[in-house]
Amino acid sequence: MGIDRLDIEQEMDFQEMSFEQMLNESFENSENNAIVDGVIVEINGDNVLVDVGQKIEGILNIKEITNDKGELIFNVGATLPVMMMGNRGERPSISYRNVLQRQKFDEFVAKYGENFEDLTVEGKITESKKRGGFSVVDKDGLEYFLPAAQSYMKPYGAVGKKIKAKVIKINKNQGSIIISRKKLIEDSKKDKEDKVSAILDNNATLNGIVKKITSYGMFIDLNGVDGLVNYNEISYKGPVNPAAYYKEGDEVTVKVLNYDKDKQHLSLSIKAALPDPWKEIKDELDVGDAITVTVSNFESYGAFVDLGNDIEGLLHISEISWNKNIKNPKDVLTIGDEINVEVIELDSVKRKLRVSLKNLQEKPFTKFVKEHKVGDVVEGTIATITDFGAFVTIGEIDALLHNEEASWDVSVKCKNMFKKGDKIEAKIIKIDTEKENVSISVKETTDSPTAQFAKKYNINDIVKAPIKDIKDFGIFVVLENGIDGLIRTEDVGQLNVEELKAGDMVEAAITNIDTKKNRVRLSAKKVEMLKQRETLKTINDDSGMTLGDILRDQMTQN
Repeated sequence: MGIDRLDIEQEMDFQEMSFEQMLNESFENSENNAIVDGVIVEINGDNVLVDVGQKIEGILNIKEITNDKGELIFNVGATLPVMMMGNRGERPSISYRNVLQRQKFDEFVAKYGENFEDLTVEGKITESKKRGGFSVVDKDGLEYFLPAAQSYMKPYGAVGKKIKAKVIKINKNQGSIIISRKKLIEDSKKDKEDKVSAILDNNATLNGIVKKITSYGMFIDLNGVDGLVNYNEISYKGPVNPAAYYKEGDEVTVKVLNYDKDKQHLSLSIKAALPDPWKEIKDELDVGDAITVTVSNFESYGAFVDLGNDIEGLLHISEISWNKNIKNPKDVLTIGDEINVEVIELDSVKRKLRVSLKNLQEKPFTKFVKEHKVGDVVEGTIATITDFGAFVTIGEIDALLHNEEASWDVSVKCKNMFKKGDKIEAKIIKIDTEKENVSISVKETTDSPTAQFAKKYNINDIVKAPIKDIKDFGIFVVLENGIDGLIRTEDVGQLNVEELKAGDMVEAAITNIDTKKNRVRLSAKKVEMLKQRETLKTINDDSGMTLGDILRDQMTQN
C-alpha cells in the first residue's frame, strides 16, 4: 500500500515542531480539569449524555464506560465522576477515563514525587497523536505521553509496539507524564561506553555470567555489558563446541581481547585468562617421552588425545598400530580410553603435538622372528595379489609369496591359483632381519615332482622319453609326471639332432636330479659308455665266457 499524503504531511509537522511546542500543546487545557459528579440521563449510539449540574448535559463517548467484553459499566440513572474537558459546541466535553487516569497519576506522584529522574517505564503504544507524539499505556493502565522528537520512532507501524522509556517531566496541573525513549537509549549507550571504558582500563581478568550459547561462541554478561567469546577462544585445544563445556548461567573468568567502538562489539577470551599450557609443557616434555593420554575425538585420519591440561595431540591412524590394515581409528579405540603413547613431534610455537601408540608396542616383525624360523610351516590369508606374486598376512605381518614359489608348475602364477581372502598353508623360506622381509613358499609344503622321481630313479639310470622341444642349447624331453629333462648339446652324443623332431623317442642317462629347482639333466652320450661298462661287468662276472663269445652274442641279438 502507498503512504497517504496526509500522513507524510503529518510526519513533516512532527519533525518541524520543537520539543517545547509539543510540550505546551500537550499541556493546553480549556477548562481547569475539574472533576464533578454527573448522572447519566441518556445513551444514544456512541454518545452518552451526562447531567453535570445546573441543568447542563455533557457528552461522553460510550467507549469510556464499556469494559473489554463490550458490556456497559454504567447505565442510565447511574452517578459517575467525570472531568470537565472544555466545550463541544453548546455542550461541555467530559471524560470518565481521564478521571481514572488522574487517579493513577496521583498514585504515581505520591509514589515517586520529584524523584522520577532516571525512572524507566515500560508500556505499549496505543495511539499516534496528530500533532506530534504517541500515547503509551503501562500494564497498570497509566498513560504517558511520548513526544515524536523523543521517540526515535516513525509513526507508521508504531501503534501496538512495546517500548521502554525514561520519565523526563511531570505536569501536576495537567496530570500528564512526559517520557523519552531517546534519553533511555542515549543514557544506556553512554552507560555502556563508561562500563566498557572501565573494563578496557582494567587489564585484569573479569568474572561474568554466560548469557547465551550459540554455535559460534558464548555471550557473557559483564555487569550489564555483553561480550562475545568466540569458540576459538574457549580452549587451547582449538575450536570447540561451547555447549560441551558450559551452560547458560555459569560463571566464567574472561579477559578482554579488543573493542570495536563503531560496532560496539566487545571480544572476550576464556583461554587468555588461563595459563598457557603450551609454555608449561615446553620444558617438561620432549620427543621420545612416554605419556598417558585420553582419547577425546575421532577424525577419518586418526584420533585426538587429551593430555589433561587443555592440550590435544594427534594420534594419526598410521601411528595407532603396526597393522597396516586398520582403516578407521574407531575399530581399535573408544572415546574415553586411557592409553600410553610416545611423543614423536612437539612444537610449542606452532602448538603442534603428534604422538604414537605403536612405538610403545613390540614390532610385529620382531615378535614374528622370536616365534618362527626358516622351515616352519605357517597359515596365512591372501591380502593382495600382484603381477609378481601375492602378499600373505601371517598374524600381524605380511609375507611375500613369489609366483615361482606358488607351484612346481612354472607356468602357473598366484593370480591363477588364489583370490583375496583365501586361506593358505606355506613354508617360511627366508627371513631378512635387515629389511624386515619374510618370504614363503606354497610349493615347498609338498614334494616336488623331481623328488618323487628321485625316489624311483638314480643317477646313471637309463630312461626313454619323447622329445618336447629342440633348442640351440639342447633337447627337452618329457619324463614321468610331466617333468622336463634336458639333454644339453654337448651331451647329445651320436644322436642326429637335424633328423629329430618333437615326439621322437630318445634314450638318455640321468646325470643330475635337482629337487629344489625341479630339474633333471640327461645325457645321450653317456648311454654308450654305461652300456659298455655294463658289458665289461658282465664279462668279469662270468669267467666262462670269452670276449669273442660276448661280441658274437651281441651281434646275434642285433
